[in-house]
Amino acid sequence: MNDFEREAMRAQAKTADGQLILNGKALSALIEADLRERVACIIEKSGRAPVLATIIVGDNPASVTYVRMKGKACERIGLVPLRVALPEETTTEELLDEICKLNADPDVCGILLQHPVPKHIDEPACFNAIDPEKDVDGVGATNFGRVALGEDGFTSATPGGIIRILKEYGVEIEGKEAVVIGRSRILGKPLAMLLLRENATVTVTHTRTQNLPEVVRRADIVAACVGRPEFVKAEWIKPGAVLIDAGYNPGNVGDIDLKNAAPIASAYTPVPGGVGPMTICTLMEQTVKAAEKRMNAAEIS
Repeated sequence: MNDFEREAMRAQAKTADGQLILNGKALSALIEADLRERVACIIEKSGRAPVLATIIVGDNPASVTYVRMKGKACERIGLVPLRVALPEETTTEELLDEICKLNADPDVCGILLQHPVPKHIDEPACFNAIDPEKDVDGVGATNFGRVALGEDGFTSATPGGIIRILKEYGVEIEGKEAVVIGRSRILGKPLAMLLLRENATVTVTHTRTQNLPEVVRRADIVAACVGRPEFVKAEWIKPGAVLIDAGYNPGNVGDIDLKNAAPIASAYTPVPGGVGPMTICTLMEQTVKAAEKRMNAAEIS
């Protein structure tokens, strides 16, 4: 994406009153154009297309939809999607065996375990079993630790996509007070770490936080990561705040009451079309990065 494309995207995102609509769909389309060129270069040099393996356990309708969307994104940029579908009754040991096979497969550059898995499976153990160099969804402890310490590693896809949205649309992060609502290992916690890396002052709130509306009201950047429809109310929002809605609930409803809160904000991510497309885009970009790293290593050896 060149400067002209970036400025044109920002101009289109501005409303008549100067508010910014942080359109992840538009941004991801521009990034995908660059990724297609990078994948074409990999294929030309190596003679084979990188493979992204997606493991899905059970038939959760939302998960099936997400896996299909990720497969289509692979095809758009030239990656080969490999779908590994396992039955609901799969055990932790059986899932670990599948991950081990994919770790050893030289054609597989990225591995994604679709969240959530059935409750009887030890999800953290399975996340951590993915080879860190193939953990393109950034869910393992190794990559979390690398990112938290400011080292090179794969970010969790949704938090990474959120930071990319803020940067590409020119939203200032440094020195701002950010409140992250939610502390999950794949969203709230890694997002807080990434915001901290960008020199924001970060508060992470959760179910034990007292006086949550007051805490949110002081934020310059509000990131809702709770998975509860319209949980964040308009009266919690400080005028001019930036709203990041990382929730997606039935009926195209996010975690923030955007109908009433968006007019108060200086910028916000719509639902749908905001954070969601950038989650998939980040996954694609990190898979391409993993493939390039592997290709370069092969050339050196």
